[in-house]
Amino acid sequence: MIISFTGAQSTGKTTLLKKLIEKNGSYPFEFVPEVTRLVMRDYEVPINEDGDDLTQMLIMTEHIRNLYRNKTDRFIRGVHQIYDRCAIDGIVYSHYLLQKKKIGRDTFDACDMIYKRLKNKYDIIFYTSEKDVNLVDDGERSVNMDFRNSVISLFDLYLNSNNRGDYKLVMLEGSVEERLETIKRTLANYSIDIKI
Repeated sequence: MIISFTGAQSTGKTTLLKKLIEKNGSYPFEFVPEVTRLVMRDYEVPINEDGDDLTQMLIMTEHIRNLYRNKTDRFIRGVHQIYDRCAIDGIVYSHYLLQKKKIGRDTFDACDMIYKRLKNKYDIIFYTSEKDVNLVDDGERSVNMDFRNSVISLFDLYLNSNNRGDYKLVMLEGSVEERLETIKRTLANYSIDIKI
């Protein structure tokens, strides 16, 4: 299975991933780290509200690579992939940047095409709600509340049932422990047992 987290910055995605890794080790999961910071570091491009055409194309390319890398090997080994972010994040941030005229329409259209091709490749997407989580400055994420609120509104738009893919969407709210319990219950429905 391909499982992903999605949501605005500072909503607890990485915290949950770290807890899952800490409790479960590497099997039955292959954990795939977040692509945005990887792109920023590897290519030295701006991210968040300062992203540009190149940033968004690199990010969407990484989402493609994540889904297609080692696909056969993953099936043979019987592991499930868990992503820190997915193509939904890429299109949401691209949409924001288009609205702010930081990327061109042609870039957005390319990102949208990639998003539409990838969205049905995820089996479960856990959406981390901004409720119960404070915006924390880690030196890389944006702490601009207007930016965050705009991004949250765009997530609402893309996660609306009319725009969704075939994946199962699961909302994660509450404390870290409550969110982990929701993850455990959801995965148990697919005969995937995890420790939390």
